[in-house]
Amino acid sequence: MNRKHFLLNSGKLSALLLVPGFAESQVPPPQTNQKPAPIKPEIVNEFVKVAHSDLGRVKELIKQYPLLLNAAWDWGGGDFETAIGAAGHMGLKDTANFLLSLGARADIFILTMLGKTETVKGILEQYPNLLHSAGPHGFTLLHHAEKGGKEAEPLLNYFKSSGLTETFIKLA
Repeated sequence: MNRKHFLLNSGKLSALLLVPGFAESQVPPPQTNQKPAPIKPEIVNEFVKVAHSDLGRVKELIKQYPLLLNAAWDWGGGDFETAIGAAGHMGLKDTANFLLSLGARADIFILTMLGKTETVKGILEQYPNLLHSAGPHGFTLLHHAEKGGKEAEPLLNYFKSSGLTETFIKLA
């Protein structure tokens, strides 16, 4: 850019900056790292509880409080549970799929209950110790495969052939 071109263009810019409100309207507001207030514990508790049995109420609560989607309830002793975790160990595919459609975090337990055989086997090939891990309330992958019904039968058989026999692991 030559000097003449620079001076002509900078003059236009200067003129625009003198227009009241122009400069402010072109600058994005400063970003804040402020998080929303925590969700009231009683609402999180209700959301996780109803996810064990009541998809209608889950939908009502998530509409009212969208940030509940990945909220977890602490039952004590490291037993944290989300709504999708509740749906998983109860075998509630409609609830799990609804929450997944909103972007809920999937894990190996949910994927097992939903019968995602190739995905679960791929995870276990990379992390074989997960075969013996405990989900919410200590329910194992075997339990989730049982709750998954026909779609999860291949995983049920795979877990049994891999030596998994427990459906529940007592949490300390």
